[in-house]
Amino acid sequence: MTTAESASESSQAGKFDLGALLAERGAERYELHNRYLNPQLPRMLHTIGFDKVYERAEGAHFWDDEGNDHLDMLAGFGVMGLGRHHPVVRKALHDVLDLSLADLTRFDCQPLPGLLAERLLVHSPHLDRVFFGNSGTEAVEGALKFARYVTGRPRVLYCEHAFHGLTTGALSVNGESGFRDGFAPLLPDTAVPLGDLDALERELRKGDVAALIVEPIQGKGVHEAPPGYLRAAQELLRRHKALLIADEVQTGLGRTGDFYAYQHEEGVEPDLVCVAKALSGGYVPVGATLGKDWIFKKVFSSMDRVLVHSASFGSNAQAMAAGLAVLSVMEDEQIVAHVRAVGDLLRTRLAALTDRYELLADVRGRGLMIGIEFGRPRSLKLRSRWAMLQAARRGLFAQMVVVPLLQRHRILTQVSGDHLEVIKLIPPLIIDEGDVDRFVDAFTAVMDDAHEGGLIWEFGRTLVKQAVANR
Repeated sequence: MTTAESASESSQAGKFDLGALLAERGAERYELHNRYLNPQLPRMLHTIGFDKVYERAEGAHFWDDEGNDHLDMLAGFGVMGLGRHHPVVRKALHDVLDLSLADLTRFDCQPLPGLLAERLLVHSPHLDRVFFGNSGTEAVEGALKFARYVTGRPRVLYCEHAFHGLTTGALSVNGESGFRDGFAPLLPDTAVPLGDLDALERELRKGDVAALIVEPIQGKGVHEAPPGYLRAAQELLRRHKALLIADEVQTGLGRTGDFYAYQHEEGVEPDLVCVAKALSGGYVPVGATLGKDWIFKKVFSSMDRVLVHSASFGSNAQAMAAGLAVLSVMEDEQIVAHVRAVGDLLRTRLAALTDRYELLADVRGRGLMIGIEFGRPRSLKLRSRWAMLQAARRGLFAQMVVVPLLQRHRILTQVSGDHLEVIKLIPPLIIDEGDVDRFVDAFTAVMDDAHEGGLIWEFGRTLVKQAVANR
């Protein structure tokens, strides 16, 4: 770089100071969202007391404006697989920016996408090619398009209560009416119960099914496909010349204690696999549709079809660098084995509490994807309070647990879906035994309070009033 170029760059950089802008306007964050973005987000956060001001983050923890440490058991809905600001991923992004690559020329072949595809396919030995987009829903859209094209059939089957994204194609295979209502007409897809092979075969016999798309563990409610279901479904699909699509957007990259969740069942080899979230390193959005060679060659069958499916920002250098760094960290730090060990510890300790608390109905999941389900208690006093909440809106008790976990114990969690009495834990894959201790101690304290009729029920009355007002 010449002296003149350096001076010009310095001059240009001086016109915008991000730190100064945040220092000047950062306190307006909730007002800005209310005025210019989704106004229901700040309203909801104010209502449940989640309107915190977080200022910095590292690993599985972040700190508020008063310097308080918070434990993250949500990982940005699974995006922060390696936690926040992992030094290896951070350095890779600094490096790729400093290299000033000729990125996204559209008419060359940069090395980083090929290198990332190669590394991903090492973990996917029965798959051959990768298409890179920008999100999980884009990865699903690509899989739906590919399946329809190569089979020549219009219909995709999906499982009840599934979540595959919110763009129109992905919404067509979304198993919850709350997301679908008002957005019709959607694609002509059909829901079948998770685990019901007879229902699957009935639909396949109609001869117009391109594929079944399935989450090996559903994010909504944390329900795992029954043992043997994926293998048997795969055999049925092949018999009827339809494809199996595994949506591993949330479950992939080590989340369940294997690289992919479908790998827990021997012999399962999906035709298409969708990944995203953790591949980003928490920095740059990225999605990937992995598939078999014959599928890609049929979709991209000639030079005339070279751009028949593409994404403007797909395969950008920053996303590819982040993905390569993530896979390197996973291998170097043995993340999958760590998830298996820590996940087993957390799930075992939580499951041991089901005999202690009558409001705690079930603890399930794999690795660091855990569902904690609450249910109707036995004792009369607790049953009357439970009934009050259920009459107002199903799912309020789970929200009553989530709120004190944050407000009293500074632990961020989420209810696993609308109208569900389930909390889903999807923490960064790097949490340790100390984090497990902290969560279990806090959860125990909240459950003690719930069973003793403490302050948690005062908040419950507030939620009931809010639920009734929103009807």
